[in-house]
Amino acid sequence: MSDIDTKAKMAERGSHPDDPPLYYETHVFACINERPDGHPRGCCKNRGAVRLRNYMKARAKELGIPGVRINQSGCLDRCELGPVMVIYPEGVWYRYDTAEDVDEILQKHLIEGGRVERLLLTPEDGPK
Repeated sequence: MSDIDTKAKMAERGSHPDDPPLYYETHVFACINERPDGHPRGCCKNRGAVRLRNYMKARAKELGIPGVRINQSGCLDRCELGPVMVIYPEGVWYRYDTAEDVDEILQKHLIEGGRVERLLLTPEDGPK
């Protein structure tokens, strides 16, 4: 790859030419935040987020997806939509409810580079 191609790729991902190489190509942050029972916003943990995040981590390893790190996160402030995740470096947000949703996200987004339109969240989604 030429210096021009390398610099263009870095600019595309928002990095600087002096940045070190990426340790992981992709980070998935899955909210597992817990709020008290009855909280008006609800929480991802009470909607199965821990089980689904654990499944996602195991399934990504099983599939041998390279360069990915599945992390748990605290509150991502989209509680009403949960469970939610955000995938970087793209900054793409998903809502998911089932292991099948997780499988579809892993396959379409992380393996094929596409998007799962039916689960995508936009900046407009969230508390009113």
